[in-house]
Amino acid sequence: MKTLVPAVAVWGRTAPSHSITAVMITDDQRTIVTGSQEGQICLWDLSSDLQISSKEILFGHTASVTCLAKARE
Repeated sequence: MKTLVPAVAVWGRTAPSHSITAVMITDDQRTIVTGSQEGQICLWDLSSDLQISSKEILFGHTASVTCLAKARE
């Protein structure tokens, strides 16, 4: 069985100035999380029609974010 996965760009007409090195989507498929080479973690809202808008940017890492993982309850 094939599963269709739509392609999604996490920016508009121009690419962001940071280098995305890790991507994760939440279980509810409403939030995309990206990590960057510059040490930032960005949260993006994903609507049901695949429109993406920035939600938050987290600073504080002193090294590249190369991996993202979900915490379990």
